[in-house]
Amino acid sequence: MTEHSTFMASARRTIDIEYRAVGELSQRIGTSFAMACERLLKCTGRIIVTGMGKSGHIASKIAATLSSTGSPAFFVHPAEASHGDLGMITDKDVVLALSYSGTTSEIMAILPMLKRQGIPLISMTGAPDSPVAQASDIHIDASVREEACPLGQAPTSSTTVALVLGDAI
Repeated sequence: MTEHSTFMASARRTIDIEYRAVGELSQRIGTSFAMACERLLKCTGRIIVTGMGKSGHIASKIAATLSSTGSPAFFVHPAEASHGDLGMITDKDVVLALSYSGTTSEIMAILPMLKRQGIPLISMTGAPDSPVAQASDIHIDASVREEACPLGQAPTSSTTVALVLGDAI
């Protein structure tokens, strides 16, 4: 096998895995997704999108897309939120939190303040029984069967699914 064919085989494998992940996601779109859309549509403030690491990059893109479609939205870095940026979030806003594990410490650290202020929380996780999902008013299942990364280290299918969910919203 030549080097080129190895690269092409790897690319096809990645595309096939991510394609299946998105296809499986389509079958899980249900009431919680519709409720999240309805909540975001009725938001009288801004949509605050947050996530850490790769989920943060996807969250930032989702915020940009929402803004492009006429919904006031912006990204708040969850670590910065714990150091003063929570003041940007008002009781008229809705928070959309992305955390594949549902245990991201930086997001979990801001949950008590969101609850105290009565700020609605929508989460997108791969773990419906996780602390972030359980603390949410609405949870969207973003789980994947497998990541496309051959080393099992980089989020690939999971970030693709989160991005697709954001576009679907």
